[in-house]
Amino acid sequence: MEHLSESQINEDVSLKNNPPDKEDTDKDTNMEQPPTSPRHRKVIARWLPNEAQRPIVDDAPVFSPSLEEFEDTLAYIEKIRPLAEPYGICRIIPPSTWKPPCRLKEKSIWEHTKFPTRIQTVDLLQNREPMMKKKKPKSRKRKRRRNSRMGSSKRRSGSGSGSSPEAEEKFGFNSGSDFTLEEFERYALYFKEAYFEKKDSPSVEEIEGEYWRIVEQPTDEVEVYYGADLENRVLGSGFYKKADSDKGQYAVSGWNLNNLPRLPGSVLSFEDCDISGVLVPWLYVGMCFSSFCWHVEDHHLYSLNYHHFGEPKVWYGVPGSNATSLEKAMRKHLPDLFEEQPDLLHSLVTQFNPSILKDEGVQVYRVVQNPGEYVLTFPRGYHAGFNCGFNCAEAVNVAPVDWLAHGQNAVELYSKETRKTSLSHDKLLLGAAYEAVKALWEPSVSCVVKEKNTWKSFCGKNGALTKAIQARLGMEEERLGDLGRDSSLRLVKMEKDFDSNSERECSSCFYDLHLSASGCKCSPEEYACLRHSDDLCSCEVKDRFVLVRYTMDELRSLVRALEGEMDDLNIWASKVLGIEHSDKDQNNTGSVINEEKKLEKGSFDLNINLELNYHEDLKEEVSTSGELNASGNFDVSVEPINLGFLSFGKLWCNKHAIFPKGFTSRVKFYNVLDPTRMSNYISEVFDAGLMGPLFRVTLEESPDERFFNVSAQKCWEMVLQRVKDTSTNLGLPILSRFESINGLQMFGFLSPSIVQAIEALDPNHKLVEYWNHKNQSQSESKDHFISSNCTKGKLFGVDLM
Repeated sequence: MEHLSESQINEDVSLKNNPPDKEDTDKDTNMEQPPTSPRHRKVIARWLPNEAQRPIVDDAPVFSPSLEEFEDTLAYIEKIRPLAEPYGICRIIPPSTWKPPCRLKEKSIWEHTKFPTRIQTVDLLQNREPMMKKKKPKSRKRKRRRNSRMGSSKRRSGSGSGSSPEAEEKFGFNSGSDFTLEEFERYALYFKEAYFEKKDSPSVEEIEGEYWRIVEQPTDEVEVYYGADLENRVLGSGFYKKADSDKGQYAVSGWNLNNLPRLPGSVLSFEDCDISGVLVPWLYVGMCFSSFCWHVEDHHLYSLNYHHFGEPKVWYGVPGSNATSLEKAMRKHLPDLFEEQPDLLHSLVTQFNPSILKDEGVQVYRVVQNPGEYVLTFPRGYHAGFNCGFNCAEAVNVAPVDWLAHGQNAVELYSKETRKTSLSHDKLLLGAAYEAVKALWEPSVSCVVKEKNTWKSFCGKNGALTKAIQARLGMEEERLGDLGRDSSLRLVKMEKDFDSNSERECSSCFYDLHLSASGCKCSPEEYACLRHSDDLCSCEVKDRFVLVRYTMDELRSLVRALEGEMDDLNIWASKVLGIEHSDKDQNNTGSVINEEKKLEKGSFDLNINLELNYHEDLKEEVSTSGELNASGNFDVSVEPINLGFLSFGKLWCNKHAIFPKGFTSRVKFYNVLDPTRMSNYISEVFDAGLMGPLFRVTLEESPDERFFNVSAQKCWEMVLQRVKDTSTNLGLPILSRFESINGLQMFGFLSPSIVQAIEALDPNHKLVEYWNHKNQSQSESKDHFISSNCTKGKLFGVDLM
């Protein structure tokens, strides 16, 4: 990914405060006029082919997946990783049938939507004096935008630890003019023709040789424009999104960069906020010589870049194993720049010839990316490059499970460098662990054979996820042990929502505090990480404490659960599903607090007109307690698939319904991925052991969209909430019928024919709670049920008369 840093942009404030009048603007965009405007300055520098400085480095590997391999994006990345990661970078050529339409070519965007640019002085990317010797305009940071689905998030990102007078003197790129794609293409063609003075377009190798001559041995100033780090709100994505259902496979494919970060198997799927440039793709509109300088991705993430259209991009990559060697080599050759700015490589404004790196023993590889091709970079793999002419690319990050070890190393490094984070690594790590627990536990309570189980493959004693949790546990144990040797700080259980509504980071090093935090009574809103507990304040030990999300015993139990120990797996499955074990039974999975009644009470939302008298009784009961939500009615037709069989325990019914083990039904409802469509959902009842029934709802066309709960009502409320969230994200109106939903109705437990068939499974009325309530209701309104609701025929062999 080729994003530029926060600190490199020098805003042209005067242009914003004093915009040019329309006449000037018209002249500015007219290429027939003399190119004297700021955006069309005269091209003075010229190509010097005899002084070319083209680096000679080996090419990175190129992969061409088959149609079958191309279907699963993360599986393919995992397949080529052993071959490609030693290079730090690779090129992927999709099957010839992969030709996604580019929405940027729509006339309304191409001709009428403007985007901002930056002015890059190419001859200063490597050969420049420190800013102490030559002052530059003060810079203002462009921040990575972190947009929550509920609004903006306060978490800050990037490489700096805040602004300061010193930080504002860093070398950066000035803001350029705004262009449409049509205007930018016109100027890019003008520049290239004027610079090379050739009738035929120069080759990639000729452009490459001239580019590095400018960088290493400049004779003239060479300034170009680059539309880099363009957020989604500017031009939008080059790919169509899932809401564009008429775009078929391209809108839903994992190779669509809008979908990639949150694919099942990417731990970024557990990040709630839409972090621009990380989870939401950025666009890059380039021209000849526009550059992306040496850098690694935030948190050492993978990146995937797609070339939408235009001339090639030339990349250089260094494997993660050589990252330190590259840093040492650049410090050796650019000592003045690094002395002035030790974190120079965080700023993404310094280019360096790959040939010199190669001479210093750094492994460097080259990629030429053409339209329709992908470039994949690997964790902590430095990369850089430039554009050969007008083009447009798009990039985003992704985090397969193998990234977790690299991500942990990144946050430890950030802490040492006092550098802010973009993500809560521990939140992603625990999110992956929770999902894996469900994936391991579900087959043990389900009679349904699952298709591919993505998360299970990362578990076991040698699984990547198990090892990541184990490594994090080791760090936490060591740091708590160090605190324990110096004091008797109290350990306090952290509130579940400790960092839900506000950013929690160490006041000393910005380490994320999702898992643990040191605090003191003297500063209730300020916390430190375990390593900087003593730096927080000088108060007495009795006033200080350590917040922990989980005890060390609980984290050890989580490791055992991921290794497949059933006792621990049951404990963690109950945590993930929202039912807590009692303290005395933490180590005894045979005892679980029975929360069934508590969860079920008042959870029924009757939004249909039922003529069944015992349901009228329920309606009256709920409405008097103020827990009935009125909403618009919508037709529900539930198709029974499997009636299941009865379990005679008190959790397997309540006074309103019986829950057969293995019961399965199908019903249509709004699609959680595209609420403009109605789709089939499969509702199922599993045996969760001592917890009784576990209810699951699955979107039939997308089996990874699953919702679990110990309450049928809660299960469908989760579906409804997801539909509402998706509608909000897509800008769709929230219909009044979305106000509430009836879980029993959606499962089919209120459909008269299904009710009668289930009742027939219990002719001796062993499920006492249900039958007692039914008999009481019927005695209050004799024969009403039969006269109003009986249906002729049979269901699963049961005579409904």
